[in-house]
Amino acid sequence: MPPLKVFWQPSGTTFDSIGTKRYVRHSDGDTPTISTAIRMLSIDTPELHYPENSKPSRHDGKLAELAGWLREGRAPADPELAAYLAPRLAAGDAGTRQERQGRQASDAFQALLDTRLQRADGTLRPLFVRTADRPFDDYGRLLAYIAPQYSPAELRTRTLEDRATFNLLMVEAGWAAPFLIFPDLPGQPDLKLFHRAANTAVTEGRGIWGDPFVLTGYEFRMAYQLWEVTAKLVGGEAVASSERTGWITRWCADMTTGLLHEPQAYFRVRPQDRLFIRPQDVREAVASLNLTPA
Repeated sequence: MPPLKVFWQPSGTTFDSIGTKRYVRHSDGDTPTISTAIRMLSIDTPELHYPENSKPSRHDGKLAELAGWLREGRAPADPELAAYLAPRLAAGDAGTRQERQGRQASDAFQALLDTRLQRADGTLRPLFVRTADRPFDDYGRLLAYIAPQYSPAELRTRTLEDRATFNLLMVEAGWAAPFLIFPDLPGQPDLKLFHRAANTAVTEGRGIWGDPFVLTGYEFRMAYQLWEVTAKLVGGEAVASSERTGWITRWCADMTTGLLHEPQAYFRVRPQDRLFIRPQDVREAVASLNLTPA
């Protein structure tokens, strides 16, 4: 496995325990306790509901239609990316596979919670929560790495692998694709663990990687958005240039070479080596991570 060519040390915040932004209780006049949704950082599981609350299986026909448009050159995608995506959509069950894998990923996460949070006496451990540099996403969800909270005595007997976050364990099991987005990255020791776990899962065909035509969650969302844009173009509607390209905007760096690829060239980087960068963060990422344009 090639070594990482990037280095990052985040300045995130650790929370002892946090668990939807609903009011739960208060201890005095200025100390309410709330519950909030967490979006687990650096991972992406297959979708169970997309777009919005619709089931992915409802969109099998649309994605198969997109495969035809990609092959005919009617979609606003580079030819190489079109050739990469088309086979993954053409069978007519891309949404159904996404939904099935989404259920399997959800079940795998529940199994981890049941085993890792349970103490020997049957009580539940509190949750260790650590945010990255940007604590909340655009939907108001807390962006975080989560793990069981261990006592100081327990920590002294556990290795880094023993104390793995649920984020890492889902990637290791192959039910979550690595989805690292700058600057919300784990620290260097954890980044190495994360990369090694992702590499093992992909190369051994664990979880979703056992599907030769796998679509990661972010690829499924991207493909659906591309179908929406292409359907307008095929229907003769006027489509602004920003909309033609808006379905794929993140740049992609290869963590093992330090090469930076344009958004539509992300597929040239192996899934386990991808580090995504928002357009507004490219300049900072190039300087901070010493990236080189491909």
